[in-house]
Amino acid sequence: MAGMDTDRRRPPDDVLVAAAEGLGAVAEHEAELFALRVARWWPDLRDGLEALHDAPVAHDLARRLVALAGRAFAERAPELKRLDQVRTLEPDWFQQPRVLGYATYVDRFADDLRGVAEHIDHLEALGVTYLHLMPLLRTRDGPNDGGYAVIDYRSVSPDIGTVDDLRELATLLRARGISLCLDLVLNHIAREHRWAEAARDGDPRYRRYFHVFGDRALPDAFERTLPEVFPDFAPGNFTWDDDLDGWVWTTFNSWQWDVDWSNPDVFCEYADVVLFLANLGVEVVRLDAVAFLWKRLGTTSQNEPEVHAITQALHALTRIACPAVAFKAEAIVGPADVVHYLGRGVHHGKVSDLAYHNTLMVQIWSMLAMRDVRLAVHVMGAIAEVPSTTAWITYVRCHDDIGWAIDDADAAAVELSGHAHRTFLSDYYSGDYWQSPARGLVFQHNEATGDRRISGTTASLAGRGVASDDEVVARILLAHTIVLGWGGLPVLWMGDELALPNDDRWADDPLHADDNRWAHRPRMPWAGEADRHVAGSVEQRVFNGLARRASIRAGLEHLHASVRTEPLEPSDPGILLLLRRHHHGPMLGVYNVTERRGAVPLRRLHDVGLDPPTALDVLTGTHPAAGVDADADATVEPYGAWWLVSDRR
Repeated sequence: MAGMDTDRRRPPDDVLVAAAEGLGAVAEHEAELFALRVARWWPDLRDGLEALHDAPVAHDLARRLVALAGRAFAERAPELKRLDQVRTLEPDWFQQPRVLGYATYVDRFADDLRGVAEHIDHLEALGVTYLHLMPLLRTRDGPNDGGYAVIDYRSVSPDIGTVDDLRELATLLRARGISLCLDLVLNHIAREHRWAEAARDGDPRYRRYFHVFGDRALPDAFERTLPEVFPDFAPGNFTWDDDLDGWVWTTFNSWQWDVDWSNPDVFCEYADVVLFLANLGVEVVRLDAVAFLWKRLGTTSQNEPEVHAITQALHALTRIACPAVAFKAEAIVGPADVVHYLGRGVHHGKVSDLAYHNTLMVQIWSMLAMRDVRLAVHVMGAIAEVPSTTAWITYVRCHDDIGWAIDDADAAAVELSGHAHRTFLSDYYSGDYWQSPARGLVFQHNEATGDRRISGTTASLAGRGVASDDEVVARILLAHTIVLGWGGLPVLWMGDELALPNDDRWADDPLHADDNRWAHRPRMPWAGEADRHVAGSVEQRVFNGLARRASIRAGLEHLHASVRTEPLEPSDPGILLLLRRHHHGPMLGVYNVTERRGAVPLRRLHDVGLDPPTALDVLTGTHPAAGVDADADATVEPYGAWWLVSDRR
């Protein structure tokens, strides 16, 4: 039996032949390197595929995929092959404290891809080393879900440039120390994509790329357990198509057709797209809507085990062809589910490298509204540990709405009603709560559940234009300081560094008129960007505050993403305590989420291994507890934050 296991770890001869055929004529040392990678990652590739298909089908698919990887490796530019070697020697590159992300739409940040290149100085001034350009591949005309209705994975939207422009930008960014991240929509394509057009034209091969049903029997059976993503403007999950003469699965919109990942041809299509993007110079692939890839009757068809098998196999393939590339899972799901996208059980460390910490984002806004950290401590403390080779994407805001993903049982554990708390947060951030300075917008009010999601920029949710400038700056900086101090890979959303308010003309574009998420996707006002150089302006205080925190973070080894963050039970319900046990010593993050002074008993510092009188707050370079009686409390200013470490100066 042991011999059989050993043999199964070795790629079969026909797989090696397929690899060689894909490579073609390359230098001997490159052929050897590729063969070594195939051997190293073969078990992960095979196991992922065998979780999806019976052995013969999985084996045939593996041969096809390895041949694709060989071709991509042979075509990979020398500069990118060198990056592969560098990243192989530093596999934790994305976990380093020096890494800071920034996310934006190209046409919101600049006119086009060449325009993005003209503003790299702005990113460098912030300390950005990772740039996520929101979906920019060619989309359908008309409504396109913010770029997530792709008609061609191998071309760029013509209004922002060409594939050559994208390659040149990736090369320039890399030379400036910035890694490029792009979206790859895995769950669906636009109805106008050539695969869908072929299916509508009657090609049986391409019809099998989609979930198509001749009558409502199975769709109705599925609908009994499927949620609605956009209940306001896209109710239901299936759409009748006359050309198909059938019902096609459309989770998001009627013009976005879900693809069938149980079809090996679909797997090969997307594997080839991943390798294509990698060879353009994309260093991080954001796997959009990854939670929805596998459909199963009687479930929500989200987070199914096969999703992780798919991701594992795709990841193994990239490690063979282009190991510099990292995967980021876009899975905005509950805490118990999201950890699986970083690898649990048999998939430990084998799926995505990065995943969004949606829970942290939700809890930051909850804490600021409640002036209470107890729910956040309970929820975040219960999140399972993730592989030490992975990292959370941490953020205050993103391109999407905020859904109040707060479980009723979690709320009850701290004596709250889940429904009442979600209602309060929606009221607070839409400005309907009488004491709220926030000016967000309600997005997708679900009458059946009462859920109301919220749109709005960070500044508008923090009260810009309503509260005093001091309060707004303090809230914005505190929220980002929590994110920067959590560990992981922090990402700033475009405009937050300048405290941009909601775009009050968001509905002027007819394509966006029914989607108020565009309120928090304003265009970058480059003329107004000069305000960040005006002494005392909100823009200057926020920009400089973020840049300074990023610079301090870059030199703080305690914030390496492999270290777990532990929420501690609060002594003061308004003070969040986050502990990181690094081998260089502990780091204690102290965050006052209220507009009043708070207190931290010095024994709490002592209990985590810090000497209170000499504990150094690296954010200010001071010792906050110096001169305070050992049995007393240290005072934390309103919206104050400390990053406390042992003073080794």
